[in-house]
Amino acid sequence: MKILMVEDDNSVAEMMKLFFAKENWEVDIANDGQEAVEMFMANQDKYDIITLDLNLPKKDGMQVAKEIREISKDIPIIMLTARDSESDQILGLGIGADEYVTKPFSPLALIARIKALYRRVHIDDSEDGEDTDKGFDVVTKHLKISKDRREVLFENKPVTDLTPKEFDLLLTMAKSPKQVFSREKLLELVWGYEYFGEERTVDAHIKKLRQKLEAAGPQVIQTVWGVGYKFDDTEV
Repeated sequence: MKILMVEDDNSVAEMMKLFFAKENWEVDIANDGQEAVEMFMANQDKYDIITLDLNLPKKDGMQVAKEIREISKDIPIIMLTARDSESDQILGLGIGADEYVTKPFSPLALIARIKALYRRVHIDDSEDGEDTDKGFDVVTKHLKISKDRREVLFENKPVTDLTPKEFDLLLTMAKSPKQVFSREKLLELVWGYEYFGEERTVDAHIKKLRQKLEAAGPQVIQTVWGVGYKFDDTEV
């Protein structure tokens, strides 16, 4: 795996570089926001994942995430920050980050999150490749999803700006229409590891996913109060 780590704290960057090396991962380090954007623009196909500090010189992490998302809708982004307020988290996820990890963090926990996010984005390519040219994996009244092509058609309109996590959430729920998923279950299925204490992450992603779907068609993700969420487009 090749990682772009955007971090202005050299001690943190060097520490994580050692942990990444133990995983046989390569890492490039950008020490400020401007450098991060320039490095990614010059090497868009080089990186598998980005870890992005929020408080950076020249350009903060929010601006960096926004600019990178304008370049690539698919590159997974994990935002690292000392801030843990809900508003900051929702803003970061809304801009396009897929994960939000607060400092101080365990290096091993960060590695687990990187592996889980990478697995969710890339492993599907090796599972059902034979279906790539045979249509869609999920077809409902209003929605079509291709897992391999990571393509979504809603009301026959392409939804092209979904982040990796938003796509995986939609796919997970749409594969089981009308099934109610708790936040804990969605964290388990989509994030792929124990994600204690951060259920609001699901709410933030669902909010952005709804907004993007509503731009193309009716609302099909429903809240089941006190339980969680479900996908149901049979009544719209």
